Amino acid sequence: MNSNHSSYRAELEAWRQEIEVPLRRDWLSLVGRYELQPGQHRLGSDPTATISLPAGSAPDEVGLLTFQDGRVWLRATDGVGLLVNGEPLVGERPLQSDAETPGPDLVTLGSLSFFIIKRGERTIVRIRDAASPLLSSFGGRRWFPVDETYRVPAQVIPYDPPKALAITNILGDTSGQYSPARVRFHLGGQEHQLDATGSLSEGLVVHFRDATSGSLTAGGGRVLSSAAPRDGTVILDFNRATNLPCAFTEFATCPLPLPQNRFSIAVQAGEMLP
Repeated sequence: MNSNHSSYRAELEAWRQEIEVPLRRDWLSLVGRYELQPGQHRLGSDPTATISLPAGSAPDEVGLLTFQDGRVWLRATDGVGLLVNGEPLVGERPLQSDAETPGPDLVTLGSLSFFIIKRGERTIVRIRDAASPLLSSFGGRRWFPVDETYRVPAQVIPYDPPKALAITNILGDTSGQYSPARVRFHLGGQEHQLDATGSLSEGLVVHFRDATSGSLTAGGGRVLSSAAPRDGTVILDFNRATNLPCAFTEFATCPLPLPQNRFSIAVQAGEMLP
């Protein structure tokens, strides 16, 4: 094995270990997702609570969420000791969502935390538990054997103006996004052209589906990021193709791949099904 090949494999392995950190922190810890309807919602481990928390991780009654006129308000049950952004919650206060700057307010209680996210017209409570059984049972990401033939140069063809995309997520909501360019490359004896998101200055992202999707790999496709183009080209390394969070948890909200980003070939490189 030559030194370049060894260096490439070592770099790839280090990157794969690195991306396990945000997966465990942000996604494997998820234990709940509740879409809010206007009105009041009881929060606690009581099975009759509108927003149910894991039994043993929280009291029966934790607090009350009120959703009105697009805003969420939180009031803690007396003696529970909820923290908002690390500070004790006193009385009732509004909670900022991830659609606002600088980001969502984080509510914590022991190993539990929750926050508000906006997905299209939906307002959702997302709940994490640092003591989630999934965290302790997760055996790590699974990968195809490294194959450098899946590391290919691609021509970057900018859109001027950027191409408008309609991207649908697993909930059926569609949102607008823009593609700065498409990438053209050869793989499996065929030429392919896929629409990328991201930016020409910071790097491109391709969300694709191939003939392994739903069997060897995640049904919602995989994503592949590249560096910013240089001299009109990028390297697409499908050994770095990864699953979206929905492959690991039912509580994530992920986009679906665009119809034009679907391969007829099997891309047996990168991440497999968990």
